[in-house]
Amino acid sequence: MKAPDLGIRMGRYGHGKRNSIADLGVKVGHSTIIEGEDIRTGVTLLLPPVRNPYEERLFAGVYTFNGFSKPIGFVQIEELGYLETPIALTSTLNGYRVADALVSLWAGANPEAISVNPVVMECNDGYLNDNKKRAVGEEHVFEAFKNASLDFEEGSVGAGTGMSAFEFKGGIGSSSRVVEIGGEEYTVASLVLSNFGKREDLIVAGVPVGWELRDYPGRGLAMGVRGSVSIVVATDAPLTSRQLTRLARRAVLGLARTGSYGHNGSGDIILAFSTAQTVPTGKEVQAIGFLPDDALNRLFIAAVDSTEEAIVNSLLQAKTTRGRNGRVRYALPVEETLEILGRYGRLSKA
Repeated sequence: MKAPDLGIRMGRYGHGKRNSIADLGVKVGHSTIIEGEDIRTGVTLLLPPVRNPYEERLFAGVYTFNGFSKPIGFVQIEELGYLETPIALTSTLNGYRVADALVSLWAGANPEAISVNPVVMECNDGYLNDNKKRAVGEEHVFEAFKNASLDFEEGSVGAGTGMSAFEFKGGIGSSSRVVEIGGEEYTVASLVLSNFGKREDLIVAGVPVGWELRDYPGRGLAMGVRGSVSIVVATDAPLTSRQLTRLARRAVLGLARTGSYGHNGSGDIILAFSTAQTVPTGKEVQAIGFLPDDALNRLFIAAVDSTEEAIVNSLLQAKTTRGRNGRVRYALPVEETLEILGRYGRLSKA
């Protein structure tokens, strides 16, 4: 169950029908790899709602809050401001293999094209997974592509299989918000790969849940590293690449609400894109539509709130996982969490 289903409310705006990035028509597919005692990893693909992302390029922007990370494809997005492929999430040392598989997908669909910018975002799942074995292959990327759906699992699946957050089990989480601007409704949604934080830092809906659960079993950090997070923000509001970069920056505020401090070893990277229109092609003067900057505040708030809830949802839906060296990441104890929130007066009765 997600946070609102349990009476946990974050932010002022309501969510979309699915309360996920699928409210923007974005399909999500996973390939989960669990082998032996030391492989707990996978890949997750986000498919924008276009027939061919290389031919129907969507405006995008990226932001790096703390750059202890190895994203692929960000430099070209910074320069040109659009997507050309699905967005992939995976574990750190699998990033290059996943990028190669995205190139294979692109080449099959665009035989006349000569170059492409695959986009891969990553986190290090080394606490539960032997990352050096690089278990994700082309077949897993193709499987995630084939399985992509508007109805997708969250928690410890796909790229989230081996991830940890606040010394609990982390992974994939998503949430959405609907806002009204100038008489029009727009949706903003976030999908996260959570893999960061110390136990006592966890905050849920403004409550120090991690501090209250500091003695719950299963603590431990891989080499003392507090980890990373990858965040994708999508909207159907017509925005330019510059404006989407501004939207991406606001996701960091939602990250902070959950207890992140952007530690030295954390790779905190965000990509935002709009489904409202494709990038015009041709050599003549082009025209696009976009909201004025002074109309963006509600979108900014929605990005903050949806990111905060997406991180909490990744914890609520993850399952206890045993991995390499016998390590165990316990799922966030939901009943205990609800009891703590109730004690602080932060559970909604509606």
